Amino acid sequence: MLTTFVIGLREGLEAALIVGIVAAVMIQQGRRDSLKAIWIGVGLAVGVCVAAAAALSFANQRLPLTAREGLEGSLTVLAVVGVTYMLVWMKRHSAGFRVQLEDQTTDALRRNSVVALIVLAFVAVIREGLETSLFLFALLEGSSEVALGLGGALLGIGVASVLGYVIYRGGAHINLRRFFMVTGVVLVLVAAGLVGSAIHEFAEAGLISAGQAPAVDLTGLVAPGTIRASLLTALLGLQPVPTYAEIFGWALFLIPTMTYIIYPRGVRVRESLPRNKTTGVQT
Repeated sequence: MLTTFVIGLREGLEAALIVGIVAAVMIQQGRRDSLKAIWIGVGLAVGVCVAAAAALSFANQRLPLTAREGLEGSLTVLAVVGVTYMLVWMKRHSAGFRVQLEDQTTDALRRNSVVALIVLAFVAVIREGLETSLFLFALLEGSSEVALGLGGALLGIGVASVLGYVIYRGGAHINLRRFFMVTGVVLVLVAAGLVGSAIHEFAEAGLISAGQAPAVDLTGLVAPGTIRASLLTALLGLQPVPTYAEIFGWALFLIPTMTYIIYPRGVRVRESLPRNKTTGVQT
């Protein structure tokens, strides 16, 4: 539940901040009448994400076992690629992203384009939503704690929505740079575990044969059925008896990605949405 909570919180807050920036620009320019377009875009994106998650689960349950393991491995790799791209993109572009988004919103308002505003909100939510859907699918497929995991994700999204609204209203100042750094580290750990899980699924499907000898016995640490095992497996992807291929894949992903995420850059990420002097809204 903790892992899915962090995923929901991280992805949800990113989407909430983007929607908040767009809404704040509208209010500053006296265009509250256009806020409806934002909620249409958000609603459409949420609907697409839910439908995509349901379709994946439906299709996966109707495949033969070997094909199912291959699909699960492929979707797990896709989830890892998606979250890695998101983390790298955020680190490289977050400093100037707010200005770019404000310019796009202003341009859409100037053209009085409702469609452009809907698309802005839709893209902001659909990107985070699809990443979350894939991540949760990879983590929870075949798990005995699906309801608990989904509950954690929904709780994280709920908290993110509240935080986004409070920041938007100017009632809170949080260090977004530190927040995204900490949650980024957690997501890299989870993604590394998913790399190991993908290798395991591909081996079960007969697609990987090299490095399948047991590397180490962790049953004392990852005892099946215990809370500790659930946490370690969910957060780090640890298996009771991982193979050499799983450990190699885990380390090959974790070490360079974690180094990149935590290594400081010359340009600092904006730590919060700056307050507009006339409206009191942070943008």
